[in-house]
Amino acid sequence: MRPETTTETTPVQAPAAVRALLAETVGRTSDRLLSLSHRLHANPETAWEEEKAARWTASLLDDFGYTVTPGVCELPTAFAARIGSGPLHVALCAEYDALPGLGHACGHNLIASSAVGAAAALARVADDLGLTVTVLGTPAEEGGGGKILLLERGAFAGVDVAMMVHPGPVDVAEAEPFAVAHLGVRYTGRAAHAAAYPEQGRNAADAFTVAQVGIGLLRQQLPSNTRVHGLVTRGGEAPNAIPERTDGRWYVRAADLEELERVQARVEACFQAGALASGCTLEIEPESPPYSEFRNDAELVALYRRNAEGIGRRFAAPGDPAARMNRASTDMGNVSRVVRALHPYIGIDSLPAVNHQREFAAACATPAADAALLDGALALALTAADLTAVG
Repeated sequence: MRPETTTETTPVQAPAAVRALLAETVGRTSDRLLSLSHRLHANPETAWEEEKAARWTASLLDDFGYTVTPGVCELPTAFAARIGSGPLHVALCAEYDALPGLGHACGHNLIASSAVGAAAALARVADDLGLTVTVLGTPAEEGGGGKILLLERGAFAGVDVAMMVHPGPVDVAEAEPFAVAHLGVRYTGRAAHAAAYPEQGRNAADAFTVAQVGIGLLRQQLPSNTRVHGLVTRGGEAPNAIPERTDGRWYVRAADLEELERVQARVEACFQAGALASGCTLEIEPESPPYSEFRNDAELVALYRRNAEGIGRRFAAPGDPAARMNRASTDMGNVSRVVRALHPYIGIDSLPAVNHQREFAAACATPAADAALLDGALALALTAADLTAVG
């Protein structure tokens, strides 16, 4: 298990010459980093389909001197790229999957490119600072749990610190994601002519109606820090036929895995009620392992915040509604239960657009997003270098 979260911080920094070299490297490679970001943005690929994204990201790391292993842990669109052999092992997580129908509306093009930028900078100093740097290409964050599979299959073995930076409307240093369960729901009934023989049917669409009414009423009795949301992806075949099969996808979120288990049981009871009322059968299958809440490491947060502020970033005030992206869910939470982890948010000046909107996707390939990418890369690199100074 991961070490206990640090409660004290230190002002120690990497030497000025090292910090200058990191900044110079990010600046010198900026054209290639921005090119990668824009290329990913223009070619969105959804979970487990990120063939181009993985190849392009890994190829640039190869150019920067990393030894790249594609398809790690039997995941075709994952990779590991490594440089250095020092005792402090830092992993940079590169997400690059997009959202179905929305493209890069969560800005994973920026996540991947900032990880590569930090890696390019750290490659210059890894041996001098005693670092091993690994960039992990982590597919399927948007519902597939790629990092969880990588974690279970040993990709994070020997890693001391895992880091990434995620775009949002504004800068937030400390992540507070929900734990989340991703559920695939299916009802199976019996088809019949809706006008001539309706009594012979078992309506699978009605089953979802009953379940959703139950979930809506349940919300009053749920803790305030939970979320339940979803959609019907298949509602039937024809209006004059009783629907015999319906499918849906539902997410249940809670403050931590323990509360998630309790809330999920109550939500699943609503789906069972739909089956009972309609006479249909019910199947509920997890789409991925549950995502954990994120466990912040106070020292990493403090180092990152100091470095980000040092290069001109400004963090949102506590309670700022625009900062709520830090309450989303991520499979990086599972990593944080085992490894010291950092997952800050970096603002791309997108307001009023926020994550998972088309307007936010458009904002992820703008000059403000480009600047955030480069700032994020440098802040991550500086934070990793400071860790070597802290000892």
